Amino acid sequence: MSAPPDLDRLPLRGIRVVEFGHTILGPCCGMVLADLGADVLKIEPPGGDPTRRLRGFGSGYFAFFNRNKRSLIVDYKTSQGLLQAKTLLADADVLIENMAPGALERAGLGEAAMRALNPRLIYCSLKGFLPGPYGNRVALDEVVQMMSGLAYMTGPPGTPLRAGTSITDILGGVFGAVGILAALRERDRSGGGALLECGLFETAAFLMGQHLAYAATSRAPVSPMPARVSAWAVYEIFESADAQPIFIGITSDAHWQRFCEAFDCPLLYADERYATNASRIDARPDLLKSLTGIFSGLSAHEITRRCESATIPFAFVARPEALFTDPHLQATGGLAATRMPDGSMAELPKLPLRLEGAPLGLRCPPPPLPAAAAPTYAWEEVKP
Repeated sequence: MSAPPDLDRLPLRGIRVVEFGHTILGPCCGMVLADLGADVLKIEPPGGDPTRRLRGFGSGYFAFFNRNKRSLIVDYKTSQGLLQAKTLLADADVLIENMAPGALERAGLGEAAMRALNPRLIYCSLKGFLPGPYGNRVALDEVVQMMSGLAYMTGPPGTPLRAGTSITDILGGVFGAVGILAALRERDRSGGGALLECGLFETAAFLMGQHLAYAATSRAPVSPMPARVSAWAVYEIFESADAQPIFIGITSDAHWQRFCEAFDCPLLYADERYATNASRIDARPDLLKSLTGIFSGLSAHEITRRCESATIPFAFVARPEALFTDPHLQATGGLAATRMPDGSMAELPKLPLRLEGAPLGLRCPPPPLPAAAAPTYAWEEVKP
């Protein structure tokens, strides 16, 4: 595969990654590295990655998390496939895997064997749990959301609710990529590879850190987010005259002053009950009633104009599809036209990064289903 002319400007150019990934966790880790310029070779089982055939919400997994990669079918459970995998890994910099606990070890591709084969290899193992009492459990994104408290914090009291995206899978993949970058940096100094492990449950626990810190200082049970006592008096969803829901966050007294000026409500600003954030919290029911009346009399366009004038945090409640045509993402090039498995095109988000001189965009779409496994014994023999 000939390299795009701008590949030399990407920070991970020349780094070879073999990804034994499925669903989201491993593929997300590989995608981050691929977007940064690594040559990521996705190993698929006979018949191809099962996520190619998922329906419903799963139908977007393969198209989003496998861009900028090459792909190869390898049945590493056979002697020939195991030889193929080992030959590729002998020249690789990184191995990513999120297979079931012990799966690669049983196949002969475990960490000890692969680092004996290639002492410079960074072996990144992404699992449901780090080694410990839960180490052999099989986990899912939703499982760790439930057991970490994330679902409890997301839903209203008595109704645990998973987050609206596969947040622990995605963040776990990002943490895996961060660890790989650190291991590559250490390898520059030491010359040796490393074992890197990341757990979904531990990722979810990390997300709960702010709530644990609050619980430790308050000495009281933590309330779910929908029932929380807000740190700010105005942190609420209102509705415009044209029935558009809008979130307004007034998190400082300066915000409050600018809001009152922009929305022409001097009487509210002069009211001593609303002089400080603390006093506004005490008078919150009356304050929200007044603000509800103000917003219900203005169009969404007018509310936007005034909020921008006041430079206060605000956002209309949008559906995901609105991002396809979001003017900011369009203007900043935050979306990349990606070929979907059915041949159609869709604008999908790039990494939320800008790195001077590095074009972190789409170099190639998610790979098509490879041909049936064929003998491949070197990176150069892997066809794009």
